[in-house]
Amino acid sequence: LLSFLNLCNLFYFAGSSVYDLVVIGGGSGGLACAKEAVAYGKKVAVLDYVTPSPQGTSWGLGGTCVNVGCIPKKLMHQAALLGEALHDAKQFGWEIPDPAEIKINWSRLIEAVQNHVKSVNWVTRVMLREKNIDYINGRGYFVDPNTIAATLKNGSEKILKADHIVVACGGRPSYPDVPGAKELSITSDDLFSLLTPPGDTLIIGAGYIGLECAGFLNGMGFESTVMVRSVVLRGFDQQMAGMITEEMVERGVKFLHKCVPVSFEKQNSGKILAKWKSVIDDSVYSKEFDTILMATGRKALTNELKAQEVGLDLDSQSNKILTKFEQTNIPNIYAVGDVLVGCPELTPVAVQAGKLLAARLYGNSNVNMDYENVATTVFSPLEYGCVGLSEEAAISRHGEDNIEVYHAFYKPLEFFVPQRNPARCYLKVICKRESPRTVIGMHFLGPQAGEVIQGFAAAV
Repeated sequence: LLSFLNLCNLFYFAGSSVYDLVVIGGGSGGLACAKEAVAYGKKVAVLDYVTPSPQGTSWGLGGTCVNVGCIPKKLMHQAALLGEALHDAKQFGWEIPDPAEIKINWSRLIEAVQNHVKSVNWVTRVMLREKNIDYINGRGYFVDPNTIAATLKNGSEKILKADHIVVACGGRPSYPDVPGAKELSITSDDLFSLLTPPGDTLIIGAGYIGLECAGFLNGMGFESTVMVRSVVLRGFDQQMAGMITEEMVERGVKFLHKCVPVSFEKQNSGKILAKWKSVIDDSVYSKEFDTILMATGRKALTNELKAQEVGLDLDSQSNKILTKFEQTNIPNIYAVGDVLVGCPELTPVAVQAGKLLAARLYGNSNVNMDYENVATTVFSPLEYGCVGLSEEAAISRHGEDNIEVYHAFYKPLEFFVPQRNPARCYLKVICKRESPRTVIGMHFLGPQAGEVIQGFAAAV
């Protein structure tokens, strides 16, 4: 029997390809690691496969950021800002029609966004070819710690053997366990290629994805309502989160605080009847919406990898991979990006971690990724940029008596002529009280916050 099984294994692996490095996931972190490894003369393969969303949406090479994350989100945010600028333009002397009569052409916007996304997909494919990185459009899973099987689109399997394997598969949106949630809602996976205007939209979830989507949809003239289970922007500075909420309410976004969804039902009119309840007194409410957008968090794709079957240690709650300096409990298997526990889910973080990992594996480097003091921006209508600790985290880490908080309101020059409300243009600096008063957190709410905060991030 053992001889027969060994013979079967020989046949199974006879057509396998052998690599120095196999990367599972063609997103920012995985591609950065692959490119860096090739620069050290290594033979590398990248596997990438997108399972269509429940609504049938799929996309090309490049990962979440390029296809359904940062890039299309920032383009949508810019579209909303341009609509806002139309109102200012008349005050600056531009003779344009009544801004209230100017509407966005959703189809043209989606076409422009998708054309740019597809151009990035193409450039990425060309880059892999130029660098002699083998690209395999297949869904990879572990056979053993050195073997990956890739299921291709035609159903066949390709076997890859590797000295090192990097898991960079990221995650996908999760859905609440309520009737109609998966069947009748969309997520950020679908929004940026949605063929018809979303209309009156209910956004479930008040993290940065939910707030950003609500902000730009409202800016484009679509009714937007955000359902908040606990707090807005959990994990961010809560004073800043409160000011963002106030700003969005003033601009017309509605908030349903301390509520959770109960069910979603399709109506004969085509609308969706949403029912929700208060977590305070269990009272139930309902309203019809054109679109339900789920933004209730993301789940790691480790089950699809058969990660537990090969013995990888996973976090019991999130199913994300537990690592030390990106190395898993299996010495030749590593992970970077959103699939890691407790690391910022940001593209530049994944890129830097991937580069540094390849340099340690193949370039005799001993430099590890530093996940502290990473700047980030929430692209809400009035942008919020931050780096370092929130005020809550600073108090928890250092004690309230050991920190000082400096703050100020300001009025941007561009707000004066159109008389825009500067009430929530605000900045806050948190530092240690003892000399030399090291700055441990900076928070900025206002126009171009992302550009402003990255200038200070290096100093922090």
